[in-house]
Amino acid sequence: MLVGLTGGIGSGKSAVAALLAERGARVVDADAVAREVVARDSAGLRSIVDEFGPEVLGADGGLDRARLAEVVFTDAQARQRLNAIVHPLVAARTGSLLAQGDPEGVTVYDVPLLVEESVQDRHDFDLILVVEAPEAVRVQRLVRDRQMTEEQVRARMSTQATDEQRRTVADVVIMNEGSRAELTRAVEKVWLERIRPAILEPDTAT
Repeated sequence: MLVGLTGGIGSGKSAVAALLAERGARVVDADAVAREVVARDSAGLRSIVDEFGPEVLGADGGLDRARLAEVVFTDAQARQRLNAIVHPLVAARTGSLLAQGDPEGVTVYDVPLLVEESVQDRHDFDLILVVEAPEAVRVQRLVRDRQMTEEQVRARMSTQATDEQRRTVADVVIMNEGSRAELTRAVEKVWLERIRPAILEPDTAT
């Protein structure tokens, strides 16, 4: 079973992925793959330096992600140039990872830009989960947990799909505006009602 998992920055998508992993799912994390394909000495990193210059490198020779973010999240054309480099590399790598999944198990593809990049059109998802939280809550989390400014958070949000756009592809929407216990119960409900029956009875589950 292939599950697509998405949500806006600060929605708690990673927490949902972790809860699904605790229940036995294999998680393929698009963000982790994106870091892998531009790791130090990689062809992806060399392409980024060719495009944006050596100032996007850190002292260790790796990518200075904060510096690159300053460039691309305030310049739509720069962001498009970066995406043209990174997205094909991520697509190729994730395609390879997804193909390695257990045919009798659950693989969760955790992908922030599922809607923005029409990822759902390239994969035969059995279920798409969307994680939501009110914008004010998301801003508060990111300022607190990632030491981002409110301006930086809202700049990131402006480049992502809206909740309404994500809902158009969602099979299930998980609200994450309360406690961790509430989120755990919501994920458990989805696991028991939508995922586990599909594994046990793939021909009859709905």
